[in-house]
Amino acid sequence: MNKIMMICIILFSAILPGCIEDTKDENIEITIVTYDVSGLSDSMLSDFQNNTGYRVNLVKLDDAGSILDHILQSKGSQTADLALGLDNTYLQIALDSGVLIDHAAKLYNIEQSSLEFYNGSKAVPFDKGWICLNYDAEFVDGENLTIPTSLWNLTGDDWKGKVAIPSPMTSSPGRAFMVATTDYFDNDEDNTTDWTDWWSAMNDNDIIITSGWSEAYETHYTGGYGELTDGYIGDANIALSYCHSPGVEAHYGEGWTKSAALDIDRSSFLQIEYISVLEGANVEAASAFIEYLVSGEINQNMPTENFMYSVLENNDLPIENEYRANSLIPQVCAEVSSQDIAVNMEDWLTMWNAALSQG
Repeated sequence: MNKIMMICIILFSAILPGCIEDTKDENIEITIVTYDVSGLSDSMLSDFQNNTGYRVNLVKLDDAGSILDHILQSKGSQTADLALGLDNTYLQIALDSGVLIDHAAKLYNIEQSSLEFYNGSKAVPFDKGWICLNYDAEFVDGENLTIPTSLWNLTGDDWKGKVAIPSPMTSSPGRAFMVATTDYFDNDEDNTTDWTDWWSAMNDNDIIITSGWSEAYETHYTGGYGELTDGYIGDANIALSYCHSPGVEAHYGEGWTKSAALDIDRSSFLQIEYISVLEGANVEAASAFIEYLVSGEINQNMPTENFMYSVLENNDLPIENEYRANSLIPQVCAEVSSQDIAVNMEDWLTMWNAALSQG
């Protein structure tokens, strides 16, 4: 009996958190492949290392599409432990490819809408935001231009050359908006046209297609902070961004912004960004980082650190400087499942490219 009890005590002691901490090798480094995520500050990474002993190496790529390409090309010989930044227009492809494995993180208080696209053990949401068109309220004021109530309004002469949208071929917000247009035109009252007809009409109306969000919002959009940056052109009074981008503008503008989000039913898309453990990873260390990223201490700061919503329950945007007051939550979002996105994406991109090549 004493021998059995002693064995039990030894086994029980081995799984105590303090014992695990003591056995951690401070020389262990985890590599995270990501884009230039604002929320991964040096102080945050240092804090994680001090708390866990694990060092972090960041491999920064251009965007979510680059992350997906990297991990697919590295299948069977991954050089990273974690992929951070795949969103719900890319995640299912990664899941289907078999490059993601189960994490071992203990998760608490993730709110339900952040789990509606995926609620499994191979990806954890860490931030979210609604993607939609933003407009310059000083110019779109009912006199110079009327606030659009339909996507078809943007194909009129008043909007010729004044709309900037990043390409879905190279931008995750652009990709999400393209997905939203498929749902928008599947549910509109016009049964004679579809989503590619709208894109063709926008092409004829000199839509500004950019390689990424920054070029559309900072270089072309007149309603944001881009006018303060080098290379500013300012020829678009509407640009694709996030429904809370005007709130971010107000946050830094001491409560003032001239930008507003456009709430047209089914033209917006709830983007959720994920962190996932990659095949061959140090699962214990990778899971520790996931726990840290979605902890209350860290994740509640997403609105000010990464300019996105937290995924935790009972968290919202700050009320200071009118951040929350200038941030729109769409009444009716596009509804497209991650499975439909994965199955149709290549065809949609081909069709989108063809629509923009006409004329």
